[in-house]
Amino acid sequence: MVERSRELPVVVDFWAEWCGPCKALTPLLERAAAEREGKVELAKLDTDANPDVARAYGIQGIPNVKAFRDGEVVDEFVGVKPAAEVEDFFDRLVPSEADAVAAGGDEASLRQALELDPAHAAAGTALARLLLRRGDRDEAEELLGRFGGDFTALGLQARLSLEREGQELAPAFAAWDDGDFETALEALQGALAGADADRRDLVRRVMVAIFEELGPGHELAQAHRRRLASALY
Repeated sequence: MVERSRELPVVVDFWAEWCGPCKALTPLLERAAAEREGKVELAKLDTDANPDVARAYGIQGIPNVKAFRDGEVVDEFVGVKPAAEVEDFFDRLVPSEADAVAAGGDEASLRQALELDPAHAAAGTALARLLLRRGDRDEAEELLGRFGGDFTALGLQARLSLEREGQELAPAFAAWDDGDFETALEALQGALAGADADRRDLVRRVMVAIFEELGPGHELAQAHRRRLASALY
């Protein structure tokens, strides 16, 4: 189920034969999955028959429903939910039209995705990255202002502020743009030493944005999170 989730989202229903609430929830899950056939898959796992798997995923009560994407748990709930909430759960997993367009990754696709969904943070921040690379800082800044609660947007805004202060971190930002995350993070860690509180916070925001891009389970992100915490506290 984990490997399959690298191709499309997989919803796993952790259940047991003796569990009455599980039997009440199952038809709701099956209906939601059937309505999205080809876009999401539903798998069932009997916790009594697979105790090691259940334990590995921290199952303490059932029914427990976990959604996997790209090998990681991205959403979950425990207990029986109303049909409307189950539908919402599945809707969060299925790519929207804007998601599909944004997956193109080029500027035209990202702009089209934002036309379809102006609140699409992933498309907005990806477009801002493209704009920054070619030096269109004013448009990038305006665009990032729409996504103030997004960690990547906050990191890119911090990058803009640091670029205005000087070019000493230009190699770090260039490495980030080129996908050389280790070089970028090492340079940012070095920038923390001797920096005042405001500058350290800006550097921290940039690093958090890189952590978001790497994903929470990435070894490099985990190692630099620990180093960042030690440096700040």
